[in-house]
Amino acid sequence: MYLIILGPPGAGKGTQSILIAEKMGLKHLSTGEILRKAVTDGTPLGLKAKEVMDSGNLVSDEIMVGIIKDAISDDIARKGFILDGFPRTIEQARELDKIMDSLGYNSAKVINITLDDEELVRRMLGRGRKDDTEETIKNRLKVYKDQTAPVKEHYSSKSAVFDIYGIGSISEINDKILEVLQ
Repeated sequence: MYLIILGPPGAGKGTQSILIAEKMGLKHLSTGEILRKAVTDGTPLGLKAKEVMDSGNLVSDEIMVGIIKDAISDDIARKGFILDGFPRTIEQARELDKIMDSLGYNSAKVINITLDDEELVRRMLGRGRKDDTEETIKNRLKVYKDQTAPVKEHYSSKSAVFDIYGIGSISEINDKILEVLQ
């Protein structure tokens, strides 16, 4: 099974992706973790990504597509994966479709976690990350609505898309997700 998890920043995509991966035996691919590691390591890619991320904007499609192609091409990913944080733009979604087709993969199923903006801001401010200021968070939400929310529509015409309202305990939300995937 190939899954994509969508939703605004702070919706719990990372937490749910890890749980789903464990319970379903999928490889968890978090672009956020890959990018944060590059920033921490001070790689050239990491330095470029840091500048973009600190302003609340998205890393270029070219960089992200390359990272994802490598990640989903390995033997472990062939058995099934969940993509957490990708695709974030229509162009990335189109490139992912091409990559998956070239690898002979079935269409991915899409989990879309939804939440109200007020709850998202509250959650993100509570994470304690130094780049999570109210201004940066509001910019991330605007970027999400402009660039990432349309990705759901891209998949609606070709894949199974499941909307999950992200209020409740972690396990309650996880149970809702697993129920729709069965």
